Amino acid sequence: MRSWKTRLRWGAALCLTGALTTGFAPEAAAADYSKAGTTSAGSQIARVEGVGAAPAYQQLGGTLGHDVSGHQGAVDWGGAWQAGGRFVYVKATEGTGYVNPQFAQQYNGSYAVGMTRGAYHFARPDLSSGAAQADYFLDHGGGWSADGRTLPGALDVEYNPYGDACYGKDAAAMSAWIADFSATYRTRTGRLPTIYTSTRWWNQCTGGNTGFGANPLWVARYNAELGALPSGWPRQAIWQFADRGTLPGDQNLFDGSADRLRDFALGL
Repeated sequence: MRSWKTRLRWGAALCLTGALTTGFAPEAAAADYSKAGTTSAGSQIARVEGVGAAPAYQQLGGTLGHDVSGHQGAVDWGGAWQAGGRFVYVKATEGTGYVNPQFAQQYNGSYAVGMTRGAYHFARPDLSSGAAQADYFLDHGGGWSADGRTLPGALDVEYNPYGDACYGKDAAAMSAWIADFSATYRTRTGRLPTIYTSTRWWNQCTGGNTGFGANPLWVARYNAELGALPSGWPRQAIWQFADRGTLPGDQNLFDGSADRLRDFALGL
């Protein structure tokens, strides 16, 4: 028969083994950010939905802009301004474990040349709550200020680059996750975040939820015509119409004049 000291040593060893196997949260242990440096607004939409002919945007009116991520590296902002860019969204974060290493150069550099700028968050609903990711985004550059040149932060919800298109969530769970992010962002900033998505992804993964029409819509469609919008929105604020062009990164058209863009930045 083992002595009480032997049994105590075995008990301590078992406790230590249990601590080693349970000391990390499952989400943290499973989190994969291996593609975060190349995922950007529309990268998965282009992969899944394809890219068609670009529209003759010059004939559509509106204000030309673009979006960039760490994939673009350090951007020549003077050149982008000369090429006609007047606003930009910059990827700030992904999930709760990635920050764009080029964010400061891109976010501050665009502002310095006169552009209206905003930050966006690449959603990872498979890893943590919407509230947790909104807080992470806000704590790493995703804020908003009423200076007339800062856009409300944007939530990029699109196809999962790591697996199931809808991140393993049904329509109700995905809608609840987006609402959680949106409400948290609004509580901390006073603004609803812009929602970036495609019509096909939105209708597939939220079941065509019509409850987000108060959020500004930034819609991706790489074709000569905009086509149908996601359910719940009568019109878009921004159309991402091409995944490349005269400006660094993706090409966007704000639905309005430069003055209207300023009003949008102010929340008017």
